[in-house]
Formats: sequence, structure tokens, C-alpha cells
Amino acid sequence: MEQLLLNKVAIVTGAGGGLGRAHALELARHGARVVVNDVGSGAQDVARTIERAGGEALADNGDATSQDAMQAMVANALGRWGRVDILVCNAGILRDRSFAKMTLEDFRAVFEVHVMGAVHAIKAVWEPMRAQRHGRIVLTTSSSGLYGNFGQANYGAAKMALVGLMQTLALEGEKYGVRVNCLAPSAATRMTQGLLSEQALAQLEPAKVSPGLVALVGEDAPTRMVLLAGGGSFESAHVTMTQGVFVGDGPDAASRVRHALPTIADRGGETVPASGWEQYRRELAKAGIVLEDAAA
Repeated sequence: MEQLLLNKVAIVTGAGGGLGRAHALELARHGARVVVNDVGSGAQDVARTIERAGGEALADNGDATSQDAMQAMVANALGRWGRVDILVCNAGILRDRSFAKMTLEDFRAVFEVHVMGAVHAIKAVWEPMRAQRHGRIVLTTSSSGLYGNFGQANYGAAKMALVGLMQTLALEGEKYGVRVNCLAPSAATRMTQGLLSEQALAQLEPAKVSPGLVALVGEDAPTRMVLLAGGGSFESAHVTMTQGVFVGDGPDAASRVRHALPTIADRGGETVPASGWEQYRRELAKAGIVLEDAAA
């Protein structure tokens, strides 16, 4: 088997079990040295599994919600191996409940782990990656964020927030060789127990997602990609912009927008904007104004 990540240094948060464990093992199988992060005892078990297979691993029990813990984790990796090439932000929790019954504490808890946990870890690797002019970061999003899911307002909002974070970090990291992507897995983990049939659980084993992760962190990795993965199948998701219409202003502008909504929503000729400025350019162009690149 070709080792696609030989001697690369990878960090995987939430890697003590489930999807994170599968990611850590797959990265190690491809030659990466892996920091296995998890607040539970699973991190040591996964690290030992990697070492027994002939790989190199370092267990870390830092809490992703602590900036100091994530800084210490990265410092340990740099101290042992001198660099960090790959960061996989996988740590997550569920607090599922309909929005009417959801407490604000449960909403904040999910955001703290998924969003701020990722931010803390990324902040810790960002300058080392920029300095070495090489880095690969993968954020774990979800179809719950991309498309919605009943009872997961907190989880869905957090997962879509990570897509927005990815979009901007990919732009900011491009000239430094730092590529940032999202992975949206369909996998049987601790968070799906009791929700799926035995047949579905067997097909959606986490190990079938991890080859997609490897593709997102290699030398020829894309950037700003949202890769969907599950059961051995892979797709991509896009935030698009339709051609829309120009209605101008005036007292009846709202009425014209209302009547034009079907045309505005027509997906024929839709595009994937290169950045948020594309909306400005497109809308001003319809009004006959050209936005110069320098203004962006």
C-alpha cells in the first residue's frame, strides 16, 4: 500500500473512539505520526494500537474547549516531532432536543465543543503552519448543518458555523500553503447509537469515512471543499448563488421582489462564488456598476 502521509505529523481531536479513532488509525496506516487527543482514556488505547502496528503516536487528554490545553497539545507535538502538518477537528457532543425544549445551556455547550473547540485547536497550529508554509486542516461539519435535522438546532448551527470558518480560513491560508476543508461524515458512532438499524450501522462503519479524510490532507489536497462521506460513498456540497434578478428600488420594490421569488430561486446557471465579494460584484454589475478588484 502506498503511504500517502509518510512522516507527516497529524493531530486528531476527539480521537479516543468512533470516527476520530478511525481517522487516527487511517492516518497512521498511511505513515503519519499521530497525536491522539481525547478527554477520556480512549486516547491512550488508540495511541498504543498505532504503536503496536509499528507507527508513532502521542496520547493527549487536553480538553478542546480549553485554549491553554490546545496550545499545550500543539507544543508537545512540536517538541517531539518539530512540526504539525495536519489538524483534524473532530471533537464533538450531542444535546439533541426540539428547539422549544432546548435549554440555552445545551445550545452553548454544543457550540463550545464543536466551534470553539475547533477554533482553539486551529489557533494553536495556525502560526506554525504559516511559518513552515504548509498545513492541512479539516473541520467536521454535518448534513444536519448543511440541510437541517429535526431536534438539532444547536448541532446544526454549530456545524454550519464550521463551514463559514473553513471558507475564510482557506482564503487566508492559501498563500501560506495552508489548505482548509470540511468533512461531513455519515458514520455509526457513539452519537448514533439507538438511531439506526443494525444493517445501517454495519454499512456506516467509521472506517469507511476515513479514506476521504486522507484525500483532504495529502500533498495534492483541495481547499474549500465540503466532502460528504459515508458507507464507502463520497459526494461534495456547495454553497451556491443563483443568477437572480435586478428589481431596483422605489416604493413597489418589495412587491417586485415578492413576485420575482420563483425566478430568484431558479437554480439554472447557479455558481459557486470564489468569496463573499462575489455577491457584491454580481449585484452591482446588475445595476451597471463595475466593482474593481482593488476595492475587494
